[in-house]
Amino acid sequence: MVLHRPEEHAGTSMALIGYARVSTEDQETISQLDELKAAGCRVIFEEKASGASRARPELAKAIAHVQRGDILVVARIDRLARSLSHLLEVIERLEVVGGHFKSLRDPIDTSTPQGKFALQVLGAAAELERALIRERTVAGLKAAKARGRVGGNPALKRRDPEAIAQLSAIRDRQYMADLLASMEAWLPKVRALRPTKSWGSVAKSLGRLGSPDQPWTADRLSRAVRRLVAEGLAEPELINPAPRKPPKDDILLVIAGIKGADPNLSLRAIAARLEDLRIRTPRGGTTWSASSVKALLDRADQAGLVPSSPPQERTSSSKAQ
Repeated sequence: MVLHRPEEHAGTSMALIGYARVSTEDQETISQLDELKAAGCRVIFEEKASGASRARPELAKAIAHVQRGDILVVARIDRLARSLSHLLEVIERLEVVGGHFKSLRDPIDTSTPQGKFALQVLGAAAELERALIRERTVAGLKAAKARGRVGGNPALKRRDPEAIAQLSAIRDRQYMADLLASMEAWLPKVRALRPTKSWGSVAKSLGRLGSPDQPWTADRLSRAVRRLVAEGLAEPELINPAPRKPPKDDILLVIAGIKGADPNLSLRAIAARLEDLRIRTPRGGTTWSASSVKALLDRADQAGLVPSSPPQERTSSSKAQ
């Protein structure tokens, strides 16, 4: 939630963007907010979520808010991340857009040489930590196998409802974390194509962009975008229905119906009606020209689909002219 948003980037090329977090609903972020405001943060995002979870919508919004030269500020490093790998991942995402990171109570400010050096030290420590974890995991699996123990969750094997619910929640958090980590790669292209193009067309255009393990499908892409919209991280219009492309005979019927309902409509007015109905042109476009309408209207007339005007109407029309 954005707590404080005056005019952004007014008269300056840099903005301080704050992020405050507590772990439970019972805790308050008041002290963090005071520190961030005192430091000059003009925009502050507040969140109540576990530090171990990477599926944090407000953090994603804060990162997305950062522009070139801006600094994401936290009161303490543990308010942003509980692991070095997550911290470095966030900083890397900021660097992609030319942003920086600063912790008020820690010697880390990536906009300064000293802060960058401290970050390099942390990166080396993180790599060592990952290597040690891998070694301990492999050693533990070997020891368990030697004792005849087989991995697995006993509660899940019993189909315990609570264990299944916990596993489902873990998978959902991981799914959201994956979306947050990859959205910057593929969401801009989705924004450029939706809702003009169908989910299938957009998925085909994306290929493996932001999804190196498997190509996008219409269902998977639709689900991902709908989840981001539900979390407030994407625009609701992205999930609007794509304009339908009816068969040519259906287009003739529609055009004939519009003309029959109001014979005095101009070709441009009919084109506007078709666009309002979100009906695509025979070539798949969304903008109708008067010439396209005339060509189809002539075909509809030849097929006897356009009703003839009553004699009185034609007479009165000619008198009016």
